[in-house]
Amino acid sequence: MPQAPPPEDSTVESSHPSRRTFGRIAYGAIALAAIGTATTYSVRAASAKGDLSSNLTLIAPAGAGGGWDGFARETQQAMRVDRLANNAQVVNIPGAGGTIGLGKFSTMHGRADTILATGTAMVGGIALNESPVGFDNTTLMARVAEDYDVLIAAADSPHNTLDDVIGAWKKDPQGFVWTGGSAGSVDHLTIAQLALLGGIAASDITYIPKSGGGEAIQTLLSGTTDFASCGFNEVSDQIEAGRVKAIGVAAPKRIEGFDEVPTMSEQGYEVTLTNWRGWLGAPDITGEESGQLLDILQKTRDSAAWKDALERNKWTDVWLTGDEFAEFIKEDSSRVEKLLKELGL
Repeated sequence: MPQAPPPEDSTVESSHPSRRTFGRIAYGAIALAAIGTATTYSVRAASAKGDLSSNLTLIAPAGAGGGWDGFARETQQAMRVDRLANNAQVVNIPGAGGTIGLGKFSTMHGRADTILATGTAMVGGIALNESPVGFDNTTLMARVAEDYDVLIAAADSPHNTLDDVIGAWKKDPQGFVWTGGSAGSVDHLTIAQLALLGGIAASDITYIPKSGGGEAIQTLLSGTTDFASCGFNEVSDQIEAGRVKAIGVAAPKRIEGFDEVPTMSEQGYEVTLTNWRGWLGAPDITGEESGQLLDILQKTRDSAAWKDALERNKWTDVWLTGDEFAEFIKEDSSRVEKLLKELGL
């Protein structure tokens, strides 16, 4: 998860009056450190020209092992296998929901040889940290893939459906403890959307943030928390092994291979938030360079290696470019900002 969580034994409830303030104060100092580190990689000409497939840098705006890192490295591997980029490399610039990497990237004017991974978490990071830069400071490339959150409980939980969960939750809104990724993450926002659909104030959510699905599962098994919302690919093996119970997945249809897990929508709760991922180009690149990059990304998306990555990671292809992608960004930003406001973040 992109944004650093609070201490693991902390509980996030109705308000965080200092979080945005902290984001504004810390952004500059953290960005300076990240930019200083990032400039050590692959120093080339100030403006990359010519055949962009000969040398391409993919920035993952998160630490190694996270969702963006995995997305970037799967893209890198597909490019290499199908020889779509001769020297594709991944660079990690973590911090602040992807906005440290975005801040660095926004200064790379005309650097067509570098692209930045983006997605739902960056949409949240921009709003949550009141980032001084946003999508307008880049060149939009493509939305590529998305995955979905799943609501899980301990295997011996008495709750089997979303109606069970919502019914019990309504009786004691603050008594049920939820867990997932960092505050304001896709996991947290999915829970907020579910609460609102169930007639529960998002401000009543008791939420303990964790760094990933593995830690969330441990809190369920220990009884520290009651429910978790996690990326399906993070916990699918635990669902399959029967260690946890999947109550509903926030996907438009059931996940292949897990046909017994119903969607939230078919249970009457239209949770529409997805964890999408895609690519941005640097600011001020030419139309020709943008076209080259899109061609490389399109060929990568169509490759057998990428299709294998989609299957292995249980990602869904959601390719979108041009004006439609720009409109999607606006809609997603509005949706995420409203949920963050409901959470008091």
